[in-house]
Amino acid sequence: MSELLNELRSIVGDANVLDQQTVALRASHFWDSSPMQAHALVRPSNTDEVSAVLTACHAAGQPVVTHGGLTGLVDGEKSHNNEIVLSLERMRSIESVDVAGRTMTVQAGCILEQVQQTASDHGLLYGLDLGARGSCTIGGNISTNAGGLSVLRYGMTREQILGLEVVLADGTVLSSMNALLKNNTGYDLKQLFIGSEGTLGIVTKAVLRLRPDTPTCNTALLAFDKFEQVTAVLSHLSATLNSQLNAFEIIWNDFYCLSTSDTTTDSVRAPLSSNYSAYAIVESRGANAVADQKVFTEALEQAMEQGNIVDAVIAQSEKERAQIWTIRENVDVVLRHDPAFIYDISLPIASMETYLETIKQSITSVWPTAIVYAYGHLADSNLHISVAPIPENYGKNPSSTGTETAPLTEEQTQWYRQCNTMVFEPLSDIGGSISAEHGIGLMKKSYLHYSRSEDEIATMRLIKRSLDPTNLLNPGKII
Repeated sequence: MSELLNELRSIVGDANVLDQQTVALRASHFWDSSPMQAHALVRPSNTDEVSAVLTACHAAGQPVVTHGGLTGLVDGEKSHNNEIVLSLERMRSIESVDVAGRTMTVQAGCILEQVQQTASDHGLLYGLDLGARGSCTIGGNISTNAGGLSVLRYGMTREQILGLEVVLADGTVLSSMNALLKNNTGYDLKQLFIGSEGTLGIVTKAVLRLRPDTPTCNTALLAFDKFEQVTAVLSHLSATLNSQLNAFEIIWNDFYCLSTSDTTTDSVRAPLSSNYSAYAIVESRGANAVADQKVFTEALEQAMEQGNIVDAVIAQSEKERAQIWTIRENVDVVLRHDPAFIYDISLPIASMETYLETIKQSITSVWPTAIVYAYGHLADSNLHISVAPIPENYGKNPSSTGTETAPLTEEQTQWYRQCNTMVFEPLSDIGGSISAEHGIGLMKKSYLHYSRSEDEIATMRLIKRSLDPTNLLNPGKII
């Protein structure tokens, strides 16, 4: 190993190969400050260096795990002391912006928020937005095919990518830096790597698709007595606002009450009574302030007249808009439960209410006082579910003091596996997915069969063997 590390130092420089002791000074994850495990961490600055690093590791049979912003939720970034971490933290450049062609070329370590701001500075917009925007990287977004808050209008990360540059396991640079919206020249190779979680190749650059800016924004928080009203309003607003509808986020009562009762920040408050069954944050974006506001207000008034919206508040300023969104994004409060089990699933909208009732019955049959928190991107069928099996333990998790989430005990790990089955198994019969936007990683690998057939999984293995026959890239993840 020392010979390999010397070779890696000659490629990226001594200061950019961190030994095991230095790596242990780093946090394992955005939410976990326990020491990172790896034999070494390598920080290349460009594609050529990534290629040379992988060529050397391939020749030595050395496994490599890629790190971006460390904000994933399925242990896709997990590394061990026999592995080398390849961090893209020095590859954060925005190389070019083509205003006429509406594209941006970036290195994979570029932070999402930086991309958003640069697009805005040029009068354009990048269609991806996540709560982790200030930490997550474009390469990480690509490797997990991230979704987020604007999927309804712009689609997943896959729809934002025109071209990719990828380094394969043996160091081969596969450059498909296409900047054209239309390019039907055989296999679209970039699609293999989007959502592959670093198991097929390491993304080093991307050509991003930009959109016209939407400077005007209208946001409202709506309240409902029953789920049927929520779906009726979604259909109504989708038709009335058409392409201007940018987000439709649902929040069930338990999460609304928890989020708005949080006392750690002044920005979280309850604009509406906490007595309603469900709430939704709706947002439209456009380019004509007066006309857009009129259409938005009229659409909500029509839904109220139809009896589908029980109560509502419309943001009158950017501050009020931020306060409304904080209710939805205040997900850290769930982690103050000891323990808290977090899920990211998708399923048909028509099945959501029945599904939630089914898993609540299963969960409370095991833990009678358990609380199931639910919220998510209703319009694109994505729910985030958090389970607190012992809610009276709220505040006992270290995250309640603003530090890392406590690791699960052996007993809690058994609870988690039991809960996983109760949450994932019903999805199989209704055409749902065990992962809507965070990937499989290590945590969901054992449950992949609930969403993918044996033939599909076999084909995934075939692709993995073809591109990484010695299983060196992010080994053990997904399959």
